Amino acid sequence: MSETSLQYDQVVTGCKDVFIKKATDYGTSWRVLRTISVVDQLFIKAQRIRTIQQKGKQLVDDDIAAEFKGIINYGVIGLLQLQLPAQGKEEIPVTELSSLYDLEINKAKSLMLNKNHDYGEAWRDMSQESFVDLILMKLQRIKQILANDGKTIISEGIDANYLDIINYAVFALILL
Repeated sequence: MSETSLQYDQVVTGCKDVFIKKATDYGTSWRVLRTISVVDQLFIKAQRIRTIQQKGKQLVDDDIAAEFKGIINYGVIGLLQLQLPAQGKEEIPVTELSSLYDLEINKAKSLMLNKNHDYGEAWRDMSQESFVDLILMKLQRIKQILANDGKTIISEGIDANYLDIINYAVFALILL
């Protein structure tokens, strides 16, 4: 399992680097996004991967790995947006943002390690296509939770779905 932990950290380090560089360029302009908009951004990225998988070619330069990195980063954005007050400050200093990113990724990694223990690294035998399908399913679940005014009867909430999405994307990148 230590190999998985190390690989996870390597993937996330690359994602965080992109996240922080974009925050330096654009600030935290994503603070204006509502949950449904974050979900739609995740959907666009996952759907693009699925389309490339189905068609067997792509016409835009960004590769599948870049899209999975984007999914991880938008997953973190989704988690942050759930926690930060909607009327709070829109601009977050990069140093503070870096710490917030780490907190959310640590939650995702902790969940992954616990599930990985119980499932015996079953993800290593899964296909990239399955990860995309699971991400799309989790997005559908979030949309349904939103349609239910954020309430669930027995199911996990939006945050749990974001955490799973992040982990599926990390797994896909490890296997690439």
